[in-house]
Amino acid sequence: MRTFTAESDGDLYFKLKWLMFLRVLFSTLLLGSTIILQLDRAKSPLSRPILILYGLISGIFFISFIYSVMMPHVRRIGLFAYIQICIDTVVVSLIIILTGIFSSLFSFLYIVVIIYSSMLIYRKGCMVVASLSSIQYGILIDLEYYGFLHPFGMKSNLVNPDFPWSYVLFKIIIMMISCFAVAFLSGFLAEQNRRSKKEIRSMGVHLKRVEKMAAVGEMAAGLAHEIKNPLASLRGSVQMMKEDLPSDSYHHRLMNIILRETDRLNVLVTDFLMFARPPAARIETIPLSRILEEALELFENNEQYNKIRVVRKITPNVNLKMDSDHFRQIFFNLLLNAAQAIEGEGIIHISMYPLKNEYVIITVTDNGCGIPNDLIQGIFDPFITSKSYGTGLGLSIVHRIIEAYQCRIDVESEVGRGTTFTLKLKQ
Repeated sequence: MRTFTAESDGDLYFKLKWLMFLRVLFSTLLLGSTIILQLDRAKSPLSRPILILYGLISGIFFISFIYSVMMPHVRRIGLFAYIQICIDTVVVSLIIILTGIFSSLFSFLYIVVIIYSSMLIYRKGCMVVASLSSIQYGILIDLEYYGFLHPFGMKSNLVNPDFPWSYVLFKIIIMMISCFAVAFLSGFLAEQNRRSKKEIRSMGVHLKRVEKMAAVGEMAAGLAHEIKNPLASLRGSVQMMKEDLPSDSYHHRLMNIILRETDRLNVLVTDFLMFARPPAARIETIPLSRILEEALELFENNEQYNKIRVVRKITPNVNLKMDSDHFRQIFFNLLLNAAQAIEGEGIIHISMYPLKNEYVIITVTDNGCGIPNDLIQGIFDPFITSKSYGTGLGLSIVHRIIEAYQCRIDVESEVGRGTTFTLKLKQ
């Protein structure tokens, strides 16, 4: 469940376009230089070895053309990248067959494929490609050694001489170790790069959100105060007028409607004031696991949410320096938000664990409806909600309080699968 799914697909789409271009360019230069080398040794530019190389280059151009035609219509771009890279390993095997198998100078192309696979399909996919490359290379060398396969159109002086099996095995093992070593290192670097990009992107979103809320908060504070005082006077006046009216009269019913809507407006203004200027914090050391359990027990005893199962994974004996009322408000808002995203039966996963004795990580994950991509970036803005009820201030208040403690909250969501809110709080 990630918010960056669409953005990651767009990044992968861009990388695949560059891969197709570089594949054609690299193949043209590499195989073109091989053709030039063969022309010096062949009597005719139409000799069999050169014709085979012509065919291979044409095949790579044709496959690249097919990729470019299919790409705008592909929905599963990750699977499409896997298919392209697996086909690339087969193409490398063909190049090795054409250029001498054991004596071929192009076995390093497996390493090239593994390196760029780490940029597209990351560590797990990179290991799959390394396995596929190692298996293909081992099979080719074995088939040549036992006489079942010969380089197409190669002269005898370019074909593998009669090396002992121990030397052949040594070369296969070295090639396999190289493939997996490169896969591990390039996959690790690619994962680190992906995490760094995600963190930078998340920080950018956080900074924009803070700037926007700071501007809105200043305006909101004054406006809420100006509304709240006349509202209290209005409610008191209506209440006094209502007492002088018969309980079954038409005007009495109108007064009840006015009082009900006044109360609703008062709740809205109170929430808005909380968002604009949260009350001053009373910093104290709070037992986090106990407060979480109390809040979850209160939630589970609410009949409105009795069809929702809560799964806990809470580390005991973890303390946090924060106003306990602020923390309860943050956590319960996130819990209710998760519950309201679930229609009927569902599961909410609560996880809490310390991170390097500096931070505490709390995640609230539901398997509800998820948040649409067009709303996810503004989910913490005031009055933004995907529900048909509520004011849209709950998450804004949560973010406002967390921001006052210089902590972080992030959200990841996928429509139809659920949402995860992650709190990163200073201990």
